[in-house]
Amino acid sequence: MFRIRTLTDAVAPANARAISEIQEIIRDQFPDMPARDIEKIPEQISDPVAHQFVTKVMVAEDGRGRIRGFAMLLVDPAMRFGFLELISVSKLGGGSGVGAALYEQVREKARAKKLEGLYFECLPDDAALSPDPAIRTQNIARLKFYERFAAYPITGTEYETPVDPETPDSLYIMFDGLGEFSLPKAAKLKKIIRAILERKYAHICSPGYIERVVTSVDNKTLGLRPPRYSAKARQKTSDVAVKKFPLVVNDKHDIHHIRERGYVEAPVRISSILAELEKTELFESVQARHFGDHYIKAVHDPRLVDYIERACADAPDGKSVYPYVFPLRNAQRMPKDRSVLAGYWCIDTFTPINRNAYPAARGAVDCALTAANAVLNGARAAYALVRPPGHHAEAKAFGGFCYFNNAAVAAHFLSNYGRVAVLDVDYHHGNGTQDIFYQRGDVLTISVHGDPSFAYPYFSGFKDETGRGPGAGFNLNIPMDEAIEPEEHREALKGALSRIAEFNPAYLVVAFGLDAAKGDPTGSWSYRAADFFKMGELIASADLQTVFVQEGGYRVRSLGANARRFFEGFSQGLSPLDEAPVPKRRKRTEPSAAALNWREAVRPGDLAEIRRLVIAANVFSSEEITIAEELAAERIAQGRGSGYRFVFAYDRNSVSGYACYGKTPGTENMFDLYWLVVDPAWRRVGLGRGLAQKVYTAIGKLGGGHLIAETSSTEPYANARAFYETSGFEQVAEISDFYRPGDNKIIFRREIPNEP
Repeated sequence: MFRIRTLTDAVAPANARAISEIQEIIRDQFPDMPARDIEKIPEQISDPVAHQFVTKVMVAEDGRGRIRGFAMLLVDPAMRFGFLELISVSKLGGGSGVGAALYEQVREKARAKKLEGLYFECLPDDAALSPDPAIRTQNIARLKFYERFAAYPITGTEYETPVDPETPDSLYIMFDGLGEFSLPKAAKLKKIIRAILERKYAHICSPGYIERVVTSVDNKTLGLRPPRYSAKARQKTSDVAVKKFPLVVNDKHDIHHIRERGYVEAPVRISSILAELEKTELFESVQARHFGDHYIKAVHDPRLVDYIERACADAPDGKSVYPYVFPLRNAQRMPKDRSVLAGYWCIDTFTPINRNAYPAARGAVDCALTAANAVLNGARAAYALVRPPGHHAEAKAFGGFCYFNNAAVAAHFLSNYGRVAVLDVDYHHGNGTQDIFYQRGDVLTISVHGDPSFAYPYFSGFKDETGRGPGAGFNLNIPMDEAIEPEEHREALKGALSRIAEFNPAYLVVAFGLDAAKGDPTGSWSYRAADFFKMGELIASADLQTVFVQEGGYRVRSLGANARRFFEGFSQGLSPLDEAPVPKRRKRTEPSAAALNWREAVRPGDLAEIRRLVIAANVFSSEEITIAEELAAERIAQGRGSGYRFVFAYDRNSVSGYACYGKTPGTENMFDLYWLVVDPAWRRVGLGRGLAQKVYTAIGKLGGGHLIAETSSTEPYANARAFYETSGFEQVAEISDFYRPGDNKIIFRREIPNEP
């Protein structure tokens, strides 16, 4: 079994690992591919402006996260065409349908982006162009495969003319009309072929060669080669029904039924929503799959998780245990009796422990993760319709009808694959979600809620709670007055969505509360069904793959209609993913005290930022990338005893550049510069020299006399060598074949004046 997902960036841990495996597959299967083309994959994903294509990489992963195959699609949104740069199956995936599944996914992605055709290259099957029978047999197999999809070589052009007459096996340019489009006329095809040759092959194709190929495209000779290997191509696939949103319902929710007066979190909530959703035809039911406890314990204290499971199992049959003793004065001394211990872990007196609470809450987590997994696998949105809710459950506490934080578990799961924003639209502040991510910068948490001066949970949700440490600036609370109009609430939502756009996440998790409704017994606002429709439209405008996780909403008479209208608004507000044109390059601003901050401390969140920067440099191997992370990890673990010192330049959202240096062991006043890396967005504006100057100053104050820098002699490192040569360094040695044959180590040295 395998799943196919699209990489949203090149820096999230799972994505970086996937790219590293892809690069190894390419080195193994395409040994003649230049190393720089392999190493630039992260930059292709991160910087569409520089490469003039939006790059989408799809990977087929097995259950252990190993890459069984991949495809790389280059998209030109302006001319509406796609170029399939690479598609390959690893040794793990051979013969298991991975290649066909990947190509289907590429075609689906192309249709979703409203492309008018898919182009790619394939080695020829004509003996005159491919004289080696063994190679020609392989070429025939590939062309036979593509014919199944009605993809054929374009004839009547000189595209297959070798760049080097001595090189056999020139390339066909192939066209797949995606079951809908015909080969374009010569005028448009000329532009497409020119774009492919100039953007991808300018380093090997002379302007004269490109002009010759482009000029050869003529309507009189242009066409597609008739099928040779398959009598019938696959049926037209453009008339596919619009995909429905996966709906995952917690089938264990109704065992958790507290019949005590005033307990409004009742099973009827789910059935009332389901009855209305069935009228929309927007959803398809998906069975929840079971996920391991480690997903919950990644966001909750494992002791809390174990306590809830054991205490619920020990609860008296048919009865509930409520917290009644709260050890505020000596929280380090935990009671032993589980009924008394409830107050140690709970924030209120109305969230009971009973035999059904744990299995219901555990099922809700599975639903949230199933919905997140559906989005990871390509769904535009998915809805986890669950109870009990979760957003009041903190890392070390449950309460507010909540046991486990379903939305936070889903967000943490997705954060391994890209940055995540959590938008909480429940009437009550999501104190649990805030607590869990308060010191993290990879998950942005935003809550629009009733002011805690009058609304539960009363102790959190204030404006000045903005995050701590690596999470500083990544928590936004928007508390609202007790009596507001829906228009005021929507304006607050627009502000929240603006911050989300600034954060630029890969995924959005919505803690979906419906208790802003008029007449809700737990709220004071006046949302009606039409207002929820507008809220859905607004959230759709974020244009992100979205997981909805049910939270509050307790006025059963209007609950279902409000949910239905929300999703009708969300569906209407959607636009095709990735339809926007390639972004224009933003004007860079000079680093200044107003734009950048500086620090020497290394924080846990810096490990991911360092990996992102080193990958974006587009010259370092996977081993070197790992080493860069390890040096920072050693500094965190051992402090100055590690021997490594750092300086970081950073803005509000991320690290813009960093340097790592340290005293050379066994010397009196010699220092080594281990790393100096600048974000591509901050290059050529002096940030590298600014970082270097910080290093010089620090070394001078430590009594250092010289700084050593080492780099490679190869072409990709030309900019690094030029930087040292123009920054006061002198080349003092060169060691031949140090890194590998033909790759020499060049050693530079710079004198450092002592500082008082």
